[in-house]
Amino acid sequence: MTDRDPARILLADDHALVRRGVRLILDSEPDLTVVAEASDGAEAITQARAERPDLAILDIAMPRLTGLQAARELSRLLPDMRILILTMYDNEQYFFEALKAGASGYVLKSVADRDLVEACRAAVRGEPFLYPGAVNALIRNYLERVADGEDPASGRAITDREEEVLKLVAEGHSSKEIADLLVISVKTVERHRSNLLQKLGLRDRLELTRYAIRAGLIEP
Repeated sequence: MTDRDPARILLADDHALVRRGVRLILDSEPDLTVVAEASDGAEAITQARAERPDLAILDIAMPRLTGLQAARELSRLLPDMRILILTMYDNEQYFFEALKAGASGYVLKSVADRDLVEACRAAVRGEPFLYPGAVNALIRNYLERVADGEDPASGRAITDREEEVLKLVAEGHSSKEIADLLVISVKTVERHRSNLLQKLGLRDRLELTRYAIRAGLIEP
């Protein structure tokens, strides 16, 4: 991308109306252009690999893979691509997870018309962006927890792969379908499911689904 070329953007959200509205905002700016859209995290990864955009804008709550799961994979596959999380969740845990996943910005949908363009430009410049009003509280809370010997970005009881399996189980996919989606064996899927039940102290698919809802992996 040269100084005159618009930043090429991938937009991922499972709601078509949201994508349409966000695209109208971005495409009206001469230095920004949406080159690809995706309706879930897995499709976002596929589109990013094909289009090689400068920036990916990811919703958190999406089918198959969440925005945070997609961000982790995209950070590994395309380390030069910037990532923004665009979400309805004003949630500290998601914010820390987003940073850990490689995102450089966190924007609330409720103020997207005000903040998103600025956030995109900051991300393309390699600068972080946080929605106004949350910065002081987040920094204060982070420093307090560090002073207490905690790591605010850690504490996840399960691995990234187990989280992927958990989300797909909660969405109702069979072990065979999960194995095909993740390109692993059915036996490996069953092992991950068993580990999840043991680690989380749960008994069955219903309890796994309830846990996934509470964790924000799927929408109720």
